[in-house]
Amino acid sequence: MTRKACQSRAPLCESSNEPTSKRTNMVLLLSCLQHHSRTMQSTLLVTLLIGFVSLLYSTAGQVGGTAFLAVMAFAGLSAEQMRPTALVLNVVAASYATWKLHRHRKIDWNLLWQIAIPSMLTAFIGGLLSIGGSLYSIMTGTLLIAASFLMLLKRRVDNIKHRQVPLDLAALVGAATGLLSGLTGIGGGVFLVPLILMLGWVSPRQAAGLSPPFILCNSVLALAGVLLSGQSVNPEIAFYIFGAVLGAMLGTCIGLRWMTDWATRYVLATILLFAGVRLLLSR
Repeated sequence: MTRKACQSRAPLCESSNEPTSKRTNMVLLLSCLQHHSRTMQSTLLVTLLIGFVSLLYSTAGQVGGTAFLAVMAFAGLSAEQMRPTALVLNVVAASYATWKLHRHRKIDWNLLWQIAIPSMLTAFIGGLLSIGGSLYSIMTGTLLIAASFLMLLKRRVDNIKHRQVPLDLAALVGAATGLLSGLTGIGGGVFLVPLILMLGWVSPRQAAGLSPPFILCNSVLALAGVLLSGQSVNPEIAFYIFGAVLGAMLGTCIGLRWMTDWATRYVLATILLFAGVRLLLSR
């Protein structure tokens, strides 16, 4: 066949390939759209779950770090993204709760700083470190379950008004809970509240007033340590922040208006028990 003939046939060959090329492009486009739709549905579901657990935890003066981690594990987020993402959500939800509680004068700032200052240093150190998943689940789950039963047994703390707290013991409690906060990506409130209730320093509602600002302080420093260690937040963080803040707004209002000492103690004990069992079963 002459070159002229081949050249005359080339346009015909290209023309015959055009429908196939168009069909391939259409298939790729539909596949991309379906993948984007599934991703968006997953993001919206995670956002709704984060909003729900933020609301539930906020009624008892907590932020939801343990449940944030559970939701992200359910959604299949990578381990490298879970801890920094949970800490960002802690910061935004605790910021709103702290502002709201401060407006209603529910925060004992003197006691808070005695505990929070040493905790911030150890939270930063904990953020730089990491522990194995199985060890983390066993240790944290056991502590949370023990704390939930301690809260149910310490009924007399409902009537506590005020007592002097030893400065050295307050610093020790803060340092220990701060380290746990940094290591786990949990704000530390679920460790602090049962401990100070067991020691008889405050009532459940007073503890609920201390927890959000304590979580805020720890989470900011722990997040700094985590980011310096090379971990990064999930790209969908803006959606998750919206859910966490909305839940915190509703939950804090419920806690301030309708939660009694008795209700606060039992709701928090239930949350701790659930989180502890979840961690032990997930190992």
